[in-house]
Amino acid sequence: VKKEVGDVSILVNNAGIVTGKMFMDAPDSLLEKNMEVNTMAHFWTYKAFLPAMMASNHGHLVSIASSAGTIGVCRLSDYCASKFAAVGFAESVNLEMKDLGRTGVKTTIVCPYLINTGMFDGSRTKWPRLLPVLEPEYVAEKIITAIRRDQEILLIPRCLYFLLFLKWILPVKATVLFEEYFGIFRIMDDFKGRAKED
Repeated sequence: VKKEVGDVSILVNNAGIVTGKMFMDAPDSLLEKNMEVNTMAHFWTYKAFLPAMMASNHGHLVSIASSAGTIGVCRLSDYCASKFAAVGFAESVNLEMKDLGRTGVKTTIVCPYLINTGMFDGSRTKWPRLLPVLEPEYVAEKIITAIRRDQEILLIPRCLYFLLFLKWILPVKATVLFEEYFGIFRIMDDFKGRAKED
C-alpha cells in the first residue's frame, strides 16, 4: 500500500477471525492464527503507517476490536484475548501520542456487539432488542461519525457503555450473574461461522 498509495491519513484495522470453540478444544494452530490476525496485524500496520502520521502530526488510527474485547465470553477465550489485546494496544498508543505531543494523531477504538457479516453465523442473542445483531452498514455509519468527532472509544449498541460500567463496579459474582442473564454464556452454542468457499 505504501508503494502504490504512499502515506495514509486514516488506518482502519478491521481484519478478524474467530475459532468459536472451547479453549481446550481449539487447535493450537488456530489459536496462533487468531492472535496473528486479530492482534499482531495491528502491530505491523501501525509500524508501517504511524511514523508518517507522527512526522506530520496528523492521522487517525481506527481499531475495530469487539465488545468481546471488554468482557469474557464462553467459547471465545482466544478471540476475547486477541480483542482485549487490540483494545489495550490502541489505548496505549493513544497515550503515547499524547505523551509525545502528537495530539494530531487520533485514535478510535470500536467495540461492536455481533455484526451480521457471516463471521458469527449461528450465534444468537438472548435479548435482541437490547443487544441486536448489528448490520454492517449501521456499524460503518457509526464508525465514520466517531472518526469525524475524534471519539476515542465507540461501543455499539449504546447499552454496552452501561453494561461495561456495571462490570467494573459490581463484584465478580454479580457480573457473572448478569452475563448469564444477558445470555453471554449461550451466545456461541449454535455457532457455525462463515461457510467455507470451495
